[in-house]
Amino acid sequence: MSEPRIAIAMKGYPRLSETFIAQELLGLQQRGLPFAIWSLRRPTDAARHLMHKEITAPVSYLPEYLREEPARVLRGVLAALARPAVFRLAILFVRDLWRDPTRNRLRRFGQACVMARELPIGTAHLHVHYLHTPASVIRYAALLRGIGWSFSAHAKDIWTTPDWEKREKIADAAWGVTCTRDGHAKLARLAGREGKVALLHHGLELARFPAPPASREPRTGANPGDPVRFVTIGRAVEKKGFDDLLTALAALPPDLHWRLTHIGGGEKLAALRTQAAALGLAERVVWAGPKPQADVVDALRAADLFVLPSKLAGDGDRDGLPNVVMEAASQALPIVATDFAGIPEFVRQDVEGVLVPPGDIPALTRALAALAADPARREALGAAAFARLSGEFSAAAGLDRVCDLLRRSLKPPGQ
Repeated sequence: MSEPRIAIAMKGYPRLSETFIAQELLGLQQRGLPFAIWSLRRPTDAARHLMHKEITAPVSYLPEYLREEPARVLRGVLAALARPAVFRLAILFVRDLWRDPTRNRLRRFGQACVMARELPIGTAHLHVHYLHTPASVIRYAALLRGIGWSFSAHAKDIWTTPDWEKREKIADAAWGVTCTRDGHAKLARLAGREGKVALLHHGLELARFPAPPASREPRTGANPGDPVRFVTIGRAVEKKGFDDLLTALAALPPDLHWRLTHIGGGEKLAALRTQAAALGLAERVVWAGPKPQADVVDALRAADLFVLPSKLAGDGDRDGLPNVVMEAASQALPIVATDFAGIPEFVRQDVEGVLVPPGDIPALTRALAALAADPARREALGAAAFARLSGEFSAAAGLDRVCDLLRRSLKPPGQ
């Protein structure tokens, strides 16, 4: 079999927190698009999604730290020096380094040299997830190899990368896509011309999920032996707002009996555990850690309500439209979330769920208390969430579009 002509790159593969990337890779594979996967770092999650086990594309790992594979890096740099585009790359890299004099920038250059050397001869196009570090590597590697590249932008990469860097990357890329309206508006302004960046929601491949439960117990939180079950999913990072959630839960009426399950890892997990203990919630919160998709679905099916209080992080990071919101909808769960970032593109107030202002802890407490006590309203909101997901947020259309864009990228200009 011939080598794939498309290479798809990302910061880490596989990752439990990036089901949207796995969904896209599997969807492209199912559509008959041959590609190779390139990752800037090796996996750190012990478990894998079932989707990862189905993806058969070859995977190559670049040296995460250049000092760990000096011979490989040296071979890449020497090969780069022999390429005609090396002078153009040198000018671009020095200009980038002048504005961003960091070790990370040097690492991007070294990884790009390795990638440019090791890409199979027939590789004709590069595509990258995330517009920050991974896109720098792919941009440099594509320049060295004299081929085109494209990008999928998501969340943190849009809001924490300097505008000058995003503007220049968009200009160099053949095309790009992003998954939320506010992200698209930001990148479209930087692109300077219509159509360079397209809005493309991830959607959800419903075939991967069981049908929602036929019914749920009408819990109201009045019975201490059968508490209302809240669930939240996401990495323990500032933008997810889990600290706000714990504070809101602590303010719920004392006669309301509830339990919260959190699924995910993240650097703030220890701090959240400490906060929960300080608030007297330690016995009511289950910290389940990162879980594969089957376990996530089980937790959603067992829950009465999904909650995600996303907010703006101090460094400007924010969510896009989190996949977990749509995964909750796949199991007909009502959603309590913040009216922020890409969330209101899916959840409409009092239709699929309840939206509160980001950082408004009293409003979050009121929303949780009201829905905890009203199983009929929970059922109606959950049914509406599933209907919206099924009718307007199926992944098929987006996957068809990405596949078509990648196939077109293999054609000579004008064809």
